[in-house]
Amino acid sequence: MANETQEDGGIQFPFPFPPYPIQKDFMAQLYQVLEAGKIGIFESPTGTGKSLSLICGALTWLRDFEQKKQQEEVCGLLGPGAGPSAGRQDTAFCPSPSCQEPLGAVRPSGDPDWVTEFVQKKEERDLVEKKEEEQVRRRKREEHLQQIRYHTQLKRAAQRRRQEEEETEALLRLSREMLAADPGAGQLDPGEEELVLADYESDEDKRPASRVDEDEDDLEEEHVTKIYYCSRTHSQLAQFVQEVRKSPFGKDIRLVSLGSRQSLCVNKDVKALGSVQLINDRCMEMQRSRHEVKDRAEEGRPKRRKCDPRASCPFHSLEQMQQLRDEVLAEVRDVEQLVALGKEAHACPYYGSRLAIPAAQLVVLPYPMLLHAATRQAAGVRLQGQVVIIDEAHNLIDAITGMHSIEVSGAQLCQAHSQLLQYMDRYRKRLKAKNLMYVKQILYLLEKFVAVLGGNTKQNPSTQSFSQTGTELKSINDFLFQSQVDNINLFKVQRYCERSMLSRKLCGFTERYGTVTLSQEPPKTPGFQQFLQSLQRGASEASGGPVEEAEARAPPTSPLMHIEGFLAALTTANRDGRVLLSRHGILSDSSLRFLLLNPAVHFAQVVQEARAVVIAGGTMQPVSDFREQLLACAGVAAERVVEFSCGHVIPPDNILPLVVCGGPSGQQLEFTFQRRELPELMEETGRVLCNLCTVVPGGLVCFFPSYEYQRQVLAHWDKSGLLARLAVRKKIFQEPRKAGQVEQVLAAYSRCIANCSKAGGLVTGALLLSVVGGKMSEGINFSDDLGRCVVMVGMPYPNIKSSELQEKMAYLDQSLPRTPGQAPPGQALVENLCMKAVNQSIGKAIRHQGDFASIVLLDRRYARAPVLAKLPAWIRNRVEVKTTFGAAFATLRKFHREKAGLS
Repeated sequence: MANETQEDGGIQFPFPFPPYPIQKDFMAQLYQVLEAGKIGIFESPTGTGKSLSLICGALTWLRDFEQKKQQEEVCGLLGPGAGPSAGRQDTAFCPSPSCQEPLGAVRPSGDPDWVTEFVQKKEERDLVEKKEEEQVRRRKREEHLQQIRYHTQLKRAAQRRRQEEEETEALLRLSREMLAADPGAGQLDPGEEELVLADYESDEDKRPASRVDEDEDDLEEEHVTKIYYCSRTHSQLAQFVQEVRKSPFGKDIRLVSLGSRQSLCVNKDVKALGSVQLINDRCMEMQRSRHEVKDRAEEGRPKRRKCDPRASCPFHSLEQMQQLRDEVLAEVRDVEQLVALGKEAHACPYYGSRLAIPAAQLVVLPYPMLLHAATRQAAGVRLQGQVVIIDEAHNLIDAITGMHSIEVSGAQLCQAHSQLLQYMDRYRKRLKAKNLMYVKQILYLLEKFVAVLGGNTKQNPSTQSFSQTGTELKSINDFLFQSQVDNINLFKVQRYCERSMLSRKLCGFTERYGTVTLSQEPPKTPGFQQFLQSLQRGASEASGGPVEEAEARAPPTSPLMHIEGFLAALTTANRDGRVLLSRHGILSDSSLRFLLLNPAVHFAQVVQEARAVVIAGGTMQPVSDFREQLLACAGVAAERVVEFSCGHVIPPDNILPLVVCGGPSGQQLEFTFQRRELPELMEETGRVLCNLCTVVPGGLVCFFPSYEYQRQVLAHWDKSGLLARLAVRKKIFQEPRKAGQVEQVLAAYSRCIANCSKAGGLVTGALLLSVVGGKMSEGINFSDDLGRCVVMVGMPYPNIKSSELQEKMAYLDQSLPRTPGQAPPGQALVENLCMKAVNQSIGKAIRHQGDFASIVLLDRRYARAPVLAKLPAWIRNRVEVKTTFGAAFATLRKFHREKAGLS
């Protein structure tokens, strides 16, 4: 399809086809936000081409920005008054204040004119030389990339030859090491030396810089102006990369996709470890081993005997990674294509993609690599003066909070203590004094953490019961004082765990010697065996929901890895965190959880460093959460924030949102926590659905506020016969609890609707019963006949009795100013959480310009003005409030009959 160039306000936006008017408005507003260096909150409903608008709008700005910068440099090289823009002053890109002063100006120092003129000319010469150097670097980079694009095959052939030479050299080196090895050295078993902690140097003794990434740092070039685009999942990022490839910028843009080591690793031995933490630790260990060998060779010391032939990674060759970097920049690729390229080039995609960041114009990366400071630094991401676009940002606050919150169970604490104690006993004579000191400190911390829960590390955690259960919230200082560990420097302990890779050593120790039993318990007792087998399962259940099957199959990691994360969280600012102590009957089910109350503390660096930040999503309402909890708390001035919400591409009469206040028998529909379990209200809900099934064609999706309430309603319908009446007109499907069954249920649901539309008959489609916040409310779209009507039963308010929610509400009430005439910040949080969940669920019905659907909100509380104001504008503007069910039913019947006739 030919590319179209759309002009809006004098700006030409290349586009693959004639854009919708809302896309033009979106791109124009985005351009202004980037140009002015503001923070933009952009809402574009699903199905309106948001990704393409982001791509074309942002890359058009980047194109113009680079052209403008080059013109400024040319004018500077030609001298004052030269060039087509002579006489026009633009100080936005003027690097030195002196360039804004006229040549004849008298300096305040009172220097003679010849001195002033000499200094000015020197500054001008320096500026010209700097700009010439920048132009030379840019020209060389462009020429280099052109060569890459035209000589890919030649380089691959050369790469294969180098690979063969390196493999031959590796074999020779291995042979020499085997001959030089002393078969009688060491008192440990074969292969056990790598489990022993290396000599540890504290910060006072350690050299200032680590050499793990020194090679890359030395060769890193200057970062060009770029756009960082991030989204939540790798599938969303891959889809975005495909959109870039199809856009008018696809052939010329320098794009690099970043990912975790787990996603990008091509070393089979490391990849087989499965766990993210194990892969990270093993990779870092191999890099350190490589530099240790290099250091010994430079210093003339003999090489240390290595029992593991994988001591250095064969894919971590600087020459190969530089070649991979050039390949990456020459063509747009997603993560999967990057991995395939790395395997072919025999180079590490993780480090190769990092080398490509400085020259890249568009960097695509997942949430953690942008929003987590340590991960961002490790990935080589620099935000200073760059543009950041955060897509699918409706859950941005929750994502930041989740990244920096962590929970450890009593079972994990006890197992880590037992493992570490036996590790220390076995290698005590091999460990230096400083290692022993830190290991004992960690053992002491684990004992005290178990004690504060009411347990004892000397007993089986699954047999230690508590007479008093419940939750308790503490500030970090109070928790440390109650645990009696306030005299230990947690910063040093956490740093020791990270640098010594203790958890990795401990994991290898337990893998080598099998199950680790408590020293005070008889070995391999059935109860403890059962406890060990349930550790991984218990951690999954404690997380609050089902896990993906792929995650469930992941190999177990050392419990100390989780505890290291907990220690790292405790070292954050005291005011922004709390520790939740949960006691649930027995010690193994109890837990310590760190809660982050202020996500803005981690987002502040992003908005402070970046030139402009764009927060975009399909449903961003209510935006007050972003303004108050994220931006205002991060120190962003209100005038820097710009909001933009566009309508939908569908005609206004293609959507019918209704607020239904009463049921068929006149029962008031108000699903408060006190009333929703009334039999008459559950019965009335069933009657509503029975009536809707007679007029709605195809698929009808009904959302309940929770799994438990859905179970209660279905049980009541089954007894009363309503379930059988519903099945007469629609085949009933229910959202599965297990994530692995979602695709299967959706496929059966789709087939049923397709078959019913062809066959005709009494059954007109399917009814899908889902849960707000479940697997069907996000990431799955009900387009066309899959979702001709979406029903929301009640308002899904969060559990107000939750200790975590109450603490968050209290924190917001103390931290945020209260606006006169509005609810307190804590209460507003509860309402916003509810409406955000509603908007995510009902926004999935419309997917494209020709789609149509009705939305039924079953609760009279939706008719309140403050609630309606928090619906997306494209839905809010069309909402009709029906006090009686008869009026609502007539409107629905007319809407679907008209649409069925047109289709």
